[in-house]
Amino acid sequence: MTRFLSTIASAGGHPGPYELALDPTRSTLDTARLVAQRAEAARIDALFVPDLLVFGAQGTIGAQEPLMFVAALSQVTSKAGLIATVSTTFHHPFNLARLFGTLDHLSNGRAAWNLVTSSIGEQNFGPGGLPSPEQRYARAAETIEVVNALWDSWKPGSLRLGPGGKAVLDTSLIKPVNFEGEFFSVEGPINIPPLPQGRPVLIQAGQSAAGIALGARYAEVVFTALATLADAHRFTSEIRAQAGALGRTQGPLIFSSFHATFGASESEAQRLVRERREAIDYEAGRALVADMLGGGVDLTEAKLDEPLPEVLIPDISGINRRRGRAEIFSRLIREGRTLRELIQAAQDTGHWSVAGTPEQLADAVEERFRAGVLDVLSLGGLADDRTHDFVVNGLLHELRKRGIVKDDYRGATLRSNLGLEEPT
Repeated sequence: MTRFLSTIASAGGHPGPYELALDPTRSTLDTARLVAQRAEAARIDALFVPDLLVFGAQGTIGAQEPLMFVAALSQVTSKAGLIATVSTTFHHPFNLARLFGTLDHLSNGRAAWNLVTSSIGEQNFGPGGLPSPEQRYARAAETIEVVNALWDSWKPGSLRLGPGGKAVLDTSLIKPVNFEGEFFSVEGPINIPPLPQGRPVLIQAGQSAAGIALGARYAEVVFTALATLADAHRFTSEIRAQAGALGRTQGPLIFSSFHATFGASESEAQRLVRERREAIDYEAGRALVADMLGGGVDLTEAKLDEPLPEVLIPDISGINRRRGRAEIFSRLIREGRTLRELIQAAQDTGHWSVAGTPEQLADAVEERFRAGVLDVLSLGGLADDRTHDFVVNGLLHELRKRGIVKDDYRGATLRSNLGLEEPT
C-alpha cells in the first residue's frame, strides 16, 4: 500500500465553549460543528479533542468532557475519525471499554482513544496524591490489557442475523475475561455488541522512558512534541526499536504536533513571529520554564540573555509530572539556550513550530515525512477563515500536489483511513 501522510484537526477554535455558553441562542458545540464540516470537506482524517481535569490549568478555564463532545460530533459527520482524550489514572477499564465501544457504534467505526496517564487533576479524584509515573504507566498497561480483552470477548460468529432479521446470539462464543491484576479485577465479558473496527484506534501520548515503553508495546499511533528533526529521528528510532523487539510487525505511527504560523509571504510570517515574541511577558515566562523543568527550579535571578547553568537541570527520576517535557527542556539547557530562548520555546511547550508560506511549511512537513519520522500531522485553526484558507487551499493543496497527502478517504473506518492493520 502506498504510504500517505494522515491529518488530524483540533476540533476547537474561537469562539470557544465559554464564549458560546454566554449566548443563549447557540450551543457550546457550534465551533466544533463548523470545524468538523470544514475538516470533512478537506478530507482530513480525524478530529481531536484534548482534555483537562482541573480548573485554570495551562492558561485555560478547563475543558468539556471529550467523549460526550465527540459523540455529538459523530452525528454531524460521516467520514472523519473522532479522537477523545481520556485518562487511565482516573477511569476504570470496564467503563472505558463500554464508552469507547459505544462511540465506535455511534460513529460506524470512527472512534479513537487518545490515552493519557495525566500529570494534573489528582485533587479531584482523592484521597491521595498523584501516583508516580511508574505507577501511572503500570496502571495504564493493565487498563489496556483489560479493555482489549473486553473488546475481544465476543468471538467471531457470536452475533449473526437470523430468520426475520432478528439477531441470534451464540453465547458459547462470548467469553468472560476473568482478569486479576494489581489494579483491577474484571470478570467480563463486555455487554455491548462487537465493534465495527474490532477495536477503536489506540493513540498514546508520552515521551518519557515509561511513556515510550508503553507506546512501543500497545499504541497504534503515538502523539509527540518533537521540536527538531534530530528529536524526531531520536524518538522514532527508539520507539520503533522497542516495538520491533516486542515482535510488532507494524510499529506505531508517529503523530506530531505542528504549531504553524502562516503568512502570504515569508516576511509576513516572520513579522507575526516577531510580534508574538515581543508580546511575551518574560518575567512570567520564568515560571513557565520552571514548570517545563518539573516545577522545582528557581529562575527568578537568572539573566535572560545568558545560558542557564547545567546545575539547574533536574533529576528526571524525581519528577512526578510531565517527565517528557522536563527531558526536552533539560536538553535545550545542555545545548546552551539562553533563558530568553527557553521562554520563547515554552510558548509552544516544546512542540514543533514552523513559520512561513504554505509552500515553505509543506517543505518542512515533506522533509520529516520523507525521512520516515512523520506519519500523522496535527492541524489547527480551521475555525478561523484566514487560517482555514492557508491550511486547506495552501498547505494541504501543496502536499497533495506532491503526492504526500491522499485526495480522499480510503475507507469507511478510521482504522482504514490511517492505514492501520486490523486488530488481532
